[in-house]
Amino acid sequence: METKTIDAKVLQKMFIAGAKNLEAHKELINELNVFPVPDGDTGTNMTLTIMSAAKAVAAVEELDFSTLSKAISSGSLRGARGNSGVILSQLCRGFTKEIKDIEEINPEVLSRACVKAVETAYKAVMKPKEGTILTVAKGMSDKACEIMDSATDIENMIDEIIKYGNEVLDKTPEMLPVLKQAGVVDSGGKGLMTFIEGAFDSLLGKEIDYTLPEEISTSSAPASAGGAIHLEETEIKFGYCTEFIIDLEKPASEQTLTEFEQFLESIGDSIVFVPDDELIKVHVHTNDPGEAITRALKIGQLSKMKIDNMRMEHHERVIKNSEKLAKQQKEEREKAPVVPAKKKKYGFISVSVGDGLDEIFHELNVDYIISGGQTMNPSTEDILDAVDKVNAETIFVLPNNKNIILAANQAVSLVEDKKLVVIPSKTIPQGIAAMIGFVEDSSAEENLEAMTESMEYVKSGEVTYAVRDTNIDGVDIKEGNIMSIGDDGILAVGDDLDDTTIDAIEKMKDEDSEIVSLYYGAEVNEEQANKLKEKIEERFDDMEIEMYKGGQPVYYYIISVE
Repeated sequence: METKTIDAKVLQKMFIAGAKNLEAHKELINELNVFPVPDGDTGTNMTLTIMSAAKAVAAVEELDFSTLSKAISSGSLRGARGNSGVILSQLCRGFTKEIKDIEEINPEVLSRACVKAVETAYKAVMKPKEGTILTVAKGMSDKACEIMDSATDIENMIDEIIKYGNEVLDKTPEMLPVLKQAGVVDSGGKGLMTFIEGAFDSLLGKEIDYTLPEEISTSSAPASAGGAIHLEETEIKFGYCTEFIIDLEKPASEQTLTEFEQFLESIGDSIVFVPDDELIKVHVHTNDPGEAITRALKIGQLSKMKIDNMRMEHHERVIKNSEKLAKQQKEEREKAPVVPAKKKKYGFISVSVGDGLDEIFHELNVDYIISGGQTMNPSTEDILDAVDKVNAETIFVLPNNKNIILAANQAVSLVEDKKLVVIPSKTIPQGIAAMIGFVEDSSAEENLEAMTESMEYVKSGEVTYAVRDTNIDGVDIKEGNIMSIGDDGILAVGDDLDDTTIDAIEKMKDEDSEIVSLYYGAEVNEEQANKLKEKIEERFDDMEIEMYKGGQPVYYYIISVE
């Protein structure tokens, strides 16, 4: 019997089935790693993202496409973890934009929703790369548009879309050389296909347990986030940070929203554009804020307007040694009288894992530590919960991992009563350098520029072990090898921990390098760390060597060279 359309009740079951299929296969997705390190989590991130939405979907009582769309969009948005999870949430958000006001999904609606999903997800990534989850999603969207007119049975249509999606997935190694070298397909794309295949099983009437678990396991098999999109930083081209809310008398049309968003893209960057039925939240960096305001006034009344000059000079940063600064700040806090927490100008949230690293960030005046990192990416909601606990007008967030930056940026659009500023720190050393670059008397925009600039003087490395045989950048890696990974790829591979760490430092340093800081992990004791420090001092007698307890899992050492 042909299935010509999908109603809200069927879609609800399909979504939950897709989420459960993704959860059941998350370890397989985790194992599709590029770098053979024991910290992968693409499958875990995508599972936690989609399960957050599934729980909201399962709780919907007055079932129609409007309430279902809101549950999918809001649930996935708040639960999004890691780049792959954030992109998955944006695919969900775009899809629901197209179906929220309909009564049933037919082939035409399905194709439009696929197109909107892809458009929304691509906009969430500054510089999208092909060969990723985005490419797989776009392939399925293109196939949906291609067969829409001839499709009468939505089951057959989805079946063809899935087949083509898997064809595109199989081609991802040809699009990204790093995938081909590792001999894997893109893990984010695999996660997307796993979710859709589970949803399709439900449509076909296969026997499925729709009961959702109370808690989702966050453990992951040894693997790496192979589906991560690598974002490149760009220079600030636009001088004015412009923010406002457009208050609507009635919901704006899709054409009005599209045209206004396109206009913002034509005059600036760093755009946050969050429309709702009653208001539109706008953030844009532009050289002419007046243009943005004038155009916005054609849509509705404006409130909460704020314009800051991001090119104002900032104070000279004079503190270079993080340990001395941390001790000084700790002594000052201990001398200060204990008073109830009151709202302050600036607050700080940092992602960290390991008691030693946590202590370092606390001593650098970080107010709240979100436990996590490469082994467990915090969600957008985790970041929002942390924001609620910091009583400050402006809060700086330090992701300290490239796979958390998108989730942090997504949180910016969801905070109303505080200003959230994301410092794009990709490593723990960058996060420490950023905190050292903070100047209390400078504006938020000046500090964003100064803290970001501070990170440019730091090179980061991580020393761990390989969990399987592979070849990356022409380097043969065997299971069990000690391996150091730097900002741009493999630094050193060997059989001895100390020798490999020293080789990594040799690759990281240059003629301007002055300080090497190492943070030893949970599997290294203080005696071992001090012996390594002596070897490094003997090898590099022209540099200052500092050793700290980090306590981090997975990585024997985190290295900072500045």
